[in-house]
Amino acid sequence: MAWRGLHGQFASMGTGSSLDFQDHRPYFPGDDPRHINWQAYARTGSYTMKLYRQEVSPRVDLFVDISPSMFLVPEKRARVLAVVVFCAESALRLGASLQVHAAHGSHVEFVPVERLLCAEEEPWQKRLPGKTAEHGLALATAPFRHGSLRVLVSDLLFPGGSDALRPLAAGQGRGVVLVPWCALEAAPGWAGNHYFEDVESGNRERRRVTPSLLRRYEDAYARHFGTWRDAARRHGVRFARVCAEGDFIQMLRQEALPAGAISPG
Repeated sequence: MAWRGLHGQFASMGTGSSLDFQDHRPYFPGDDPRHINWQAYARTGSYTMKLYRQEVSPRVDLFVDISPSMFLVPEKRARVLAVVVFCAESALRLGASLQVHAAHGSHVEFVPVERLLCAEEEPWQKRLPGKTAEHGLALATAPFRHGSLRVLVSDLLFPGGSDALRPLAAGQGRGVVLVPWCALEAAPGWAGNHYFEDVESGNRERRRVTPSLLRRYEDAYARHFGTWRDAARRHGVRFARVCAEGDFIQMLRQEALPAGAISPG
């Protein structure tokens, strides 16, 4: 990948002093004479410059959905935290310039990396906004840096259109979406009378769940994530779901690795 950013170990769009040869060009007054190709001068009598690929430290913007549905059951809460810490640690070990933001509806909060990695519990839980009727995330107004790798961690349990993930690829950025999910939401196995509560608004409703209603729910759930996959494909964003049940590394290898959302270290 052709990164942009501060000096580091990854290839960028510009020229610099790495060992990765890029091209030749004529010498101009003021150029660094250490990069003159003296062998070419001996053959032709003309000064030419060797250009090498510049090495940079990539920018990584980690955007975390902290809506209540992300922490609905203990298994999903633990998997969300594992995905977030995995992304943060991976970026830091690669020497990336990392910024983390947590979002709930239109509320976006900067999270210091030290607080994220050192807290005994999720650092945003005590400051989680109260119940709201808002659904979705303010990706369009997210403070993504130009040319950064944007990693969105969200269960995506809100409506999304074909352009919903466009901000992840705007401004020469590259996007990755990691979607924690649990078996209870994908195949709940409801039967009979149940009280349902919207965790965002707090509204409750009593409904009788029949087998046909349960099938419609499961079909709608599958179509919902099909829509998100199509949106990701449309904008060249890597997309992978991460199950809350099972070994964490195995769950990453199941979908995130084949999809290119992560790569072997």
